[in-house]
Amino acid sequence: MRRAMVQRPNKDTQVQPDYPIVKDLVLVGGGHAHALVLRMWAMNPLAGVRVTLINPDAAAPYTGMLPGLIAGHYAPDAIMIDLVRLARFAGARIILDRVTGIDRDGQQLLLAGRAPLAFDILSLDIGITSDLPDLPGYLAHGVAAKPLGDYAARWEAFLARRLPQPNLVVIGAGVGGIELALASAHRLAQQGTHGAVTLLERGTKILPGVGAAARRLMLAQLRVAGVDLITSAEPVQILAKGVLLADGRQFPSDFTLAVAGGRAAGWLQDTGLALTNGYVTVNPFLQSSDPAIFAAGDCAHLQFAPRPKAGVFAVRAAPVLAHNLRAALLGRPLRRFAPQRDYLKLISTGGKSAVADKWGLPLRGHWLWWLKDRIDRNFMAKFQDYPGMRALPLPPEAVTGLREAMGDKPMCGGCGAKLGGTALLGALSALPAPRRDDVLSGRGDDAAILRAADGAVQVMTTDHLRAFTRDARIMARIAAVHALGDVWAMGAAPQVALAQITLPRLSSEKSAEMLAEIMDEAAAVFGATGADVVGGHTSVGAELTIGFTVTGLTKRAITKGGGRAGDVLILTKPIGSGTIMAAEMAMTRLPGLILGQAVAGAMAQMGRPMTQASAILAPHATAMTDVTGFGLAGHLLEILDASGTAATLSMQAIPLLPGVYELAQAGVASSLAPANHAVTAGCITGAGDDPALIALLHDPQTSGGLLAAVPHDQASAVLAQLSGAGEQAAIIGTLQTGAARITLVR
Repeated sequence: MRRAMVQRPNKDTQVQPDYPIVKDLVLVGGGHAHALVLRMWAMNPLAGVRVTLINPDAAAPYTGMLPGLIAGHYAPDAIMIDLVRLARFAGARIILDRVTGIDRDGQQLLLAGRAPLAFDILSLDIGITSDLPDLPGYLAHGVAAKPLGDYAARWEAFLARRLPQPNLVVIGAGVGGIELALASAHRLAQQGTHGAVTLLERGTKILPGVGAAARRLMLAQLRVAGVDLITSAEPVQILAKGVLLADGRQFPSDFTLAVAGGRAAGWLQDTGLALTNGYVTVNPFLQSSDPAIFAAGDCAHLQFAPRPKAGVFAVRAAPVLAHNLRAALLGRPLRRFAPQRDYLKLISTGGKSAVADKWGLPLRGHWLWWLKDRIDRNFMAKFQDYPGMRALPLPPEAVTGLREAMGDKPMCGGCGAKLGGTALLGALSALPAPRRDDVLSGRGDDAAILRAADGAVQVMTTDHLRAFTRDARIMARIAAVHALGDVWAMGAAPQVALAQITLPRLSSEKSAEMLAEIMDEAAAVFGATGADVVGGHTSVGAELTIGFTVTGLTKRAITKGGGRAGDVLILTKPIGSGTIMAAEMAMTRLPGLILGQAVAGAMAQMGRPMTQASAILAPHATAMTDVTGFGLAGHLLEILDASGTAATLSMQAIPLLPGVYELAQAGVASSLAPANHAVTAGCITGAGDDPALIALLHDPQTSGGLLAAVPHDQASAVLAQLSGAGEQAAIIGTLQTGAARITLVR
């Protein structure tokens, strides 16, 4: 893979040489230790090493601020480490998936949603979970405090119900359970509801790791907040509306939270690694029993110096882990980790106050909340603002026009790297007319249309994409779906595909691995459509580029030129992928937006095939195209030009990818957007009071949706079919008589 721009403190991003990838360092889990390791790696990357981060979610919550989020003191984005932005900063590949096992003999990771992934050096920082899977009723009615992301989302959904007298039960009266019980009580009081919070503890004593004086202060806080503490309470069943105890008592509950101590991931049991109570046993170098596998954070057991599960040890371990991972790759001596014996415990009490405990000396007050807040915000500040990729600097001597040709931002990938419409149409206009009788298409059609036997026609298209993600498998999926778009747009059934792949510089072993995963994913995408990948060509270049030539068969090729006045326009995918990927490249940060989640949503949409959408639309569509590099406005104008019609678009009806409107409002745009605006100049009127929506009409899409004109009397039924098939389709406008112009309305 092409190496990312190296980031150095307080300096602009600099362009660095590309080195062949020869080793894979894989980090499993986005915990605090790995987040810091990635940040350190960004400051000093190691040539020839590809770093991969695997995590189920695009963002990871910072545990220290979770009670503040539950209490309403923080917005969700304030406590989340955006792993997508962090990976971009570190030049790392990020894979959003869940690890299910380790094949140590083959040095491969087993994943839930894709083929095994190779590693040379592996590190685990997967945290723990606080769920109670063996407790009857828990899976159906319980919520685990860890993993934190799911808990936070379900808590907000619970609050949105605004029950007049909600009942909450928290199972587990350790530090985490008490903090979350107090935070919940505070939030309900702030919301104006009179909820009852019950804290259940199996033992007879709470806070076993806290000094006696601090424990007394916390008990007082529970009484003040109205939280009922029940000790010697053994839950035996979680009910839909309550918790049943072994002694027959039952406590009503509308939200049952488990914070009853952590447990390690179950799949670790099958790895053959030495474990202690399910946790990975590590030596002073943070190495497991397998010297190629390291572990840190809550999933690790420090056999040489056992410590409680606390984020402070993961943070302190990070510099040692970063050093040792690098040393393992270089064959150099490792460094020992010496965890502190005690640490300052700052326990939040719901409101903006806290209790402190260290060496058995308790403190309480609002100033401790200020101290805790400052410590937490300083930690999160490490993951907020990164220097973005910048364009190549001008040389000392530059010919006239070089600055304008380079532009003011790095070139985007995907369809954002395509040639502008004006230049492309100019080149196509110079081509001679087709001379063969079996060529039925003209210049500008989505695909070539050839006469086939038995009254059928064959369509043929080709497309390729410059990579915008370091995950070659995901890039292959998106490129395959993108190349199929023209075939689907003509209502054809795909037949065969030929691949054209440019690999970045890799070792021979890594080249074979990358090519195999690209072809494996492509075969899966095309195979699901009934098509076969029958061959192709490869080369080695500066960066990964993936393309496919595809053929398809149909009885009636749908072109752009059949639309009629009165037809309804249907769009099958939300728009905005170009803007989101431009923001990811620039590592944009906006208040209230977790960019990584927006990127994950865009990737999922780009990788979504349109087999069903095409099959539903084809029998009804009078004109159809796929929305790609020219943006929605540009591709709609192609239909209008070819059909001899005008169009009215309802701006509020156009589906947008989550987060993209806020990015467009902030001025984020793809490098191809100016060329798309130039193509539509003078052809769009109305609704000019929302520049962000106008900008998104010109946003180049990669693997965008189908845009179809459908007779008015059939549109509602077609839309219902699409929705029933799980397509995120919408009616966005109508065709009208007149010259090729677009009128925008609210």
